[in-house]
This record gives sequence, structure tokens and C-alpha cells, in this order.
Amino acid sequence: MTDVRFYHLTRTRLEAALPKMLEKTLERGRRAVVIAGSDERVESLNAQLWTADERGFLPHGSAKDGYAEEQPVWLTARDENPNGAKVLFLTDGASSQSLAAYETCATLFDGSDETAVARARDQWRTLKAAGHEVTYWKQDEQGRWTQEG
Repeated sequence: MTDVRFYHLTRTRLEAALPKMLEKTLERGRRAVVIAGSDERVESLNAQLWTADERGFLPHGSAKDGYAEEQPVWLTARDENPNGAKVLFLTDGASSQSLAAYETCATLFDGSDETAVARARDQWRTLKAAGHEVTYWKQDEQGRWTQEG
């Protein structure tokens, strides 16, 4: 079963947290897919990742860029895995019917948005009932991730 991790964003926004998580994924030699809630959000994240790292950029692409199989990070608003990723990031309440294709799934949700929190709780219950290993991570006062419960 896929290791599913819920990340409750309380100190930083997605635009700050996601690049750091993607960088760690790439450092481990793994590919990632990021599913966002809309094509507009994909384009926003695409622009953000070009400048997220002061040493350069995080290598990534989207349908607009093409060459999916060559991209270490693929940004999309669709449930797809064209780069053979083993790590999935779900944002904006997105979900996937293909979790079994991934080793790890990180669901990031905004703790200040009641709708996002409620949606994450529903996803948690559904995935837990399906037999996935589900963990909950929350930011501490310094913005570091700590596993709860």
C-alpha cells in the first residue's frame, strides 16, 4: 500500500512548502508528480518553481513544456503519471485514483481554510478505510514538520 502523508500547512503557504519538499524528493533521486486543483494553479506553481531556489531552479515541467518522460517533477491538474514518478503531491484538495502507482503520497492542505481541512479529513477517512498507511504531519512554531498521533 502507498504511504500517505497529510501535511497540515499552518505556518507557511503551499508556495513556500512545496518547493522544499520537492527538493528533498529530488535529493533522494526520486521523481514526483504534483496534482493541483486547476490549470491556472499549475501555471502559478510552474512560475514559482523557476525562482524557488536561490541556487537556481527546481527542474520541472507541465503539459505546456512537454517532454513529460524527461521531467523529474511533473505539474498537472489531471490524474496522470507521465514521468514514472514514485512520489505524488496532492494540492488544492486534488485526489488520485492511481495511488497504487506511487510509493508515497503527500497531501498538502491549508490549515486556515475550513473547507480544505474538512476535505482533508474526508480523504483521510477514505484512504485509511482503503488500507493505506496514513500519517498526519503538522508544522511547529518554527515551521518544521512534526508527526502527530
